[in-house]
Amino acid sequence: MQSSQTWIQALFYLALITVSLYFLQFYILSDRLMVSHHKVTLKKHPNLPLRFNSDGTFKILQVADMHYGTGLTRCRDVLTSEFEWCSDLNTTLFLKRMIDAEKPDFIAFTGDNIFGSSTNDAAESLFKAFGPAMAARLPWAAVLGNHDQESTMTREELMSFISLMDYSLSQPNPLDPTKQQVTTNIDGFGNYDLRVRGPPGSHLANQTILNLFFLDSGDRAVVDGFKTYGWIKESQLSWLRGASKEHNQEKYESEVSTSPIPSLAFFHIPIPEIRSGQFREIFGQYSEHVACSMVNSGVLKTLVSMGDVKAVFIGHDHLNDFCGNLDGVWFCYGGGFGYHGYGRAGWPRRGRVILAELKKGKSEWMGVGSIKTWKRIDDKKLTKFDEQILWTSSGHPF
Repeated sequence: MQSSQTWIQALFYLALITVSLYFLQFYILSDRLMVSHHKVTLKKHPNLPLRFNSDGTFKILQVADMHYGTGLTRCRDVLTSEFEWCSDLNTTLFLKRMIDAEKPDFIAFTGDNIFGSSTNDAAESLFKAFGPAMAARLPWAAVLGNHDQESTMTREELMSFISLMDYSLSQPNPLDPTKQQVTTNIDGFGNYDLRVRGPPGSHLANQTILNLFFLDSGDRAVVDGFKTYGWIKESQLSWLRGASKEHNQEKYESEVSTSPIPSLAFFHIPIPEIRSGQFREIFGQYSEHVACSMVNSGVLKTLVSMGDVKAVFIGHDHLNDFCGNLDGVWFCYGGGFGYHGYGRAGWPRRGRVILAELKKGKSEWMGVGSIKTWKRIDDKKLTKFDEQILWTSSGHPF
């Protein structure tokens, strides 16, 4: 009798284990696990690290001011003949066409990615706005503008969410190496840097040869009773100086050369010096007043003293698409990309492309030799215009 009971219990436990394993595999280890009505999936990652191609190029597409709404939000400031059929979907199609035409290695979204007041679901709008980049499986990163947080997420929540999206390299803020967690003693959300290594199989394959810095320029503020736009704070500039110094110290320890690693920076709101207009050189359309903070926090002074940032890419003023040189640093507008953002009827939406190219030695690559840029407008041919050399390793390109 005892033996029979033991046998029955053994069969019962075996059946229980079998059923448990089935449910574990079917509902947890498969992609069918459901939380509410949303399917839980793991983030898809791009091929890392970022690196130059075998032909010595690294191409970035800058997308400024998409101002995405719900996906069907109507266009602003387009020709009367275009208005009836124009919506956010025109922005989506433009981004897809730019990706197909330029085949970028990386996409940088420089703020006002969504127009918060035009959507009651920030997450849904973000998925739609960044959708073409994710569908193309391209690495991309974003900073915030002054409108992104006007919907259902705070700036902190937005950057955390964006950092978890497929193929995104965005970060809420830099990691504290001593604690292995996100730094908390820095203003804003979306301050981080990305490193680009040399071509595969080359002697530069494991070396950082281009740095990309991303900064949160804030949204709005009140200073001495006056309303103004946000600005980059001293805590952010302190981090930027430290990151630049760390990257270049590693280079100096491994090479004889003491020239800094060339870098690019991306943020949304222009600095006051752009409004004052003391440019050494200007190239492109300067079509509207520069909207910036009344606070000058010393961004230009910091960049000049660092010596490694060769160009900064900004947005915010949709009718400006020029590059202007301030004390040896280029500041380039992306031009308004999105159709729900303000513009001017007859002024085509546009995007900017940045191309870094390596210089060639007798038998091997020798580091970044030049940084070039151009723009394309959203017409039938995606017309390419305003090609420009921003920097060369040999000196002034002009």
